[in-house]
Order: sequence, then structure tokens, then C-alpha cells
Amino acid sequence: MTGSSLAIRQRSLGDPSIEFPLSPPLTRGCPRTSTDQIAYPVEVVYDYARLDKGLFDQAPGPDIGRWSPLLPPLEAPTLGEGGTPLLEFDGIYLKDESQNPTWSHKDRLNRVAISAALAEGAPGVVVASSGNHGASTAAYAARAGLPAIVLASAQSPAGVQAFVRAYGAQVYSVPVDERWPLLREIVDRLGYHPISNQTVTHTGHPYGPEGYKTIAYELFLQLGRVPAVVFAPTGYAELLFGTWKGFTELRLLGLAEATPRMFSCEPAAGGPNARALAEGTPAAIVELGASEAYGIAGSVGGHRGVLAVRDSGGEAVLVTDEEMRAAQRDLARQGVWQELSGAAGLAGYRKLRRDFDGPVVCIGTSSGFKDMGVGEEVFPVRAGLTVADLAP
Repeated sequence: MTGSSLAIRQRSLGDPSIEFPLSPPLTRGCPRTSTDQIAYPVEVVYDYARLDKGLFDQAPGPDIGRWSPLLPPLEAPTLGEGGTPLLEFDGIYLKDESQNPTWSHKDRLNRVAISAALAEGAPGVVVASSGNHGASTAAYAARAGLPAIVLASAQSPAGVQAFVRAYGAQVYSVPVDERWPLLREIVDRLGYHPISNQTVTHTGHPYGPEGYKTIAYELFLQLGRVPAVVFAPTGYAELLFGTWKGFTELRLLGLAEATPRMFSCEPAAGGPNARALAEGTPAAIVELGASEAYGIAGSVGGHRGVLAVRDSGGEAVLVTDEEMRAAQRDLARQGVWQELSGAAGLAGYRKLRRDFDGPVVCIGTSSGFKDMGVGEEVFPVRAGLTVADLAP
């Protein structure tokens, strides 16, 4: 028995001295530090003094409920998220999040965020997403018995849209610039709980990144220590921040002496996290060019990613689609098919061409089934084929 949640309040990431009650989740960021130009997220604070450190004597496995004392209250049933494999490739490690129930890391976030919707008595949930997040939200909402509305982009892969619809969600393809105003209207008029961002720079769901902390806990147990560095595919940087926070908790609890350096890996077509770090700003909005890594290609950044990279002594790495494709191809040839976005971590590590003093972990976020164009290619039927026709 792991015990009940030790979560006690929310705290502003714009000014950590500003605190709020644990409920309701501040899904529009910190109301006291945010401005018309920058929205600051909040995070969850725990009563660490009451934690039984024997929690980390267990082996990692499915159901992040095994870490419930260090998560917000989990009201939603599990689909078996977490406990993903750590695979070694050419002297580095890949944390393969494609092994989650809906084949992406988003399942860790949604177990926590859908729990918040249930705890608040929401009549349903709404998310603006063209891929992994929408599918995961739909699945966990269905498991919890909540209606879900998914606002998708018309440009998202047809296979992914079918994936989302399979869970019974209401899926609407709308122009990108209309998705977030519509989402806010659904929240305000229908009372649906938002599982994605509503602010000028990204704040997202305040509880969501807490689910990603469990990646850090698992890596600590799988490696027998904390890694030297972690390379994470980065869009809004919730994964980056949550993983970083998990490692900082391990140090706070006296279980680890150090924390890894965190590297954000973004498409070179955008890179708002890299821009904010380079300019020394809390967050940035950039012009987005063309990229097939639609899962992480975005123009809007958030303060979480800046904190994770800056406070860990890490760096921001921009990778091209070609660099991600090379990493994706090499992983597939070793038995792991990642989405193009999911290969950004390995692409970032390779781009730096640098040695590190300790284990290197690249997070692979999602299955290659989610990519653009998958399933559309037609392959010829070869009648009368013989062994003599086969290439060596």
C-alpha cells in the first residue's frame, strides 16, 4: 500500500512565495503574477516531511498510482500507464514511452489531469490537440466515464483522428487559430474541465506535469542512480519540467546527491524554449516554420521549460526534421519505432556530439504509428515471387 496523496497546495512559478489552495486547479495560471504578455504556471506542493521513503523500495511497474503520495489525488482509474522499459543503445539509454496504453508519454499526464476533473465534479473534459494528447485524454476520460471534446486540427493524420474517435470522444476539426478561443468558451459556458492550455504563453493543467515526475522515479530505480543528462523532446515542456521536478524531489528527500542536466530538444522550425533561454525571458512566442514533427512543433512556449533547463545547467538544442528522421530510422533498425517527434531527444544528443560523465538518457515519447502519412503508402503485390528474386 503506497498511501494517500501528500499534496497540500499550489504555488506560483512566477513567484514561489505566492501560494494557493490545492483546489480548484488553476488551469489559467497564476492570477497574481501573469500579465497580458506572459502567463506563469503553478505547481503542486507536497508535505515531504510525512513521506515514507520506503516508497522507493518498490520496483517500477505499470500504474503510476504506486507513487500516489507524491502525486495529486488520483480519482481516475488506471489504464496501466508507466513502468516503461529503459533500453540501451550504443552506450546510451532510451526511455521508451511508446509502451504506454495509448502509445505515448501523455498517459502519465492524463491519469492525473482526468483525476482532477473527477475531483472537481466536472461534467466533461475538453482538450485542443492534434495527436497524442487528444488520444490520451479521450482514453482516460472514457475509462473514467466522462464525456470528452477534442478540438483537432484538420491537418492532423487521419489515422490519429480515427484513434481519438475510437474512444467515443466528440472530435471536431477546426482551424488552428480558432481552437483555443473555442476551448475557453466550452470551459466557461459548459463547465468542462480543460486538459490543455488557455493562456497567452503556456501554462496548461497545473497537475499534469506531476504525472511526468514518475519518469524520474523510474529512471532512478532502473539505473540505480540518477543519470548525468536527460534529452527530452520538447513542445510546451511539460515533460521536461515534470521529469526535472521528479529528480529535484529525489535530491530533496536525500535519496540522490545530484540531479541531471536537462536538455530541451525542439524542432529548428520553431523553438520557443530555445528563444526564451537565449534572450533571458520567462517564455517566448516565435514564428513557426514547416516541420513534420507536429507533436512538438509549436510557436508558443512556457515558463516551465525555461526553469528546467536553466536551473539544471542544461541547454536548449534545435534539431531539423532530417536529424530527427535519421534518429528515428536508426532506432527502428534496432527494433524501436518512434514517432518523428519522439526521436527528437536522440537527435539532440547526437547533434551535440559531446561526452558526459555518467548515464545519458533520451526520452522517446510516442509510437511511429502517429506520424504524418503512415498507412497512406500503397505497396505493390509481387505475384510469382521466388527466392531468386529476393535481395540479399
